[in-house]
Amino acid sequence: MSYTKILYTVAEGVATITLNRPDKLNSFDREMALETIDALDQAKDDASVRAVLLTGEGRAFCAGQDLAEAIAPGTLIEEIITVQYNPIVRRLRALPKPVVAAVNGVAAGAGANIAYACDLTLAAESANFIQSFINIGLIPDSGGTYTLPRLVGMQRAFGQMILAPKVSAKEAEAQGMIWKAVPDAELMHEATALAKKLATMPTKAIALTKEALNRAQHTSLDTQLDHENELQSIAGRSHDYNEGVKAFLEKRKPVYRGE
Repeated sequence: MSYTKILYTVAEGVATITLNRPDKLNSFDREMALETIDALDQAKDDASVRAVLLTGEGRAFCAGQDLAEAIAPGTLIEEIITVQYNPIVRRLRALPKPVVAAVNGVAAGAGANIAYACDLTLAAESANFIQSFINIGLIPDSGGTYTLPRLVGMQRAFGQMILAPKVSAKEAEAQGMIWKAVPDAELMHEATALAKKLATMPTKAIALTKEALNRAQHTSLDTQLDHENELQSIAGRSHDYNEGVKAFLEKRKPVYRGE
């Protein structure tokens, strides 16, 4: 599939997906959403890809939904969610590879919630996050009502969703909404370096850790202990586990294959 509204590149084990509608603050229309879904599938199926970096072109990360398209005759908002946003969030969480988000500017509405669905989110210090849905009479979607309360607690999540304040990158870091706020000029360098580092790590163990965390959101401690045992048995039979142990005993740096 050729892309017109995203950029997709692969280098040094990292697939970089760049939302590319800068004149619209990278707000999603149907085409950009479908291209993003396809790119995530491509990254999943490409054995040479061991980490994904998601960012935006220009001065915004993603301003959410393109409202001109949303109010077009015959358009149903539930169809937009079903076709565009739910598949993106499900893929981000199920992808058996780490996903780094580099939030280069405003992340509003679905854009914010997609950033929270990534595994490690870095943001430029000038960036901000806003749950803008209430400003047009909607509720948060794209997993926001699931993810945000788990990041910041019910009171802060409700306040953000109902009062829609702009949360700066530094505030987002302090509240645990993102991994790290970095100076604007260093964002892409640091995010790319992080993604490249992840691409050299034991990808299978990262994927299993991600799966364990996903399961832990809706299970008991007793059940989770069994899940950990199950997933650990898979990790313990991997090439990277054997390589990691051998490297430790031989006092050398391990060379992981992601297998």
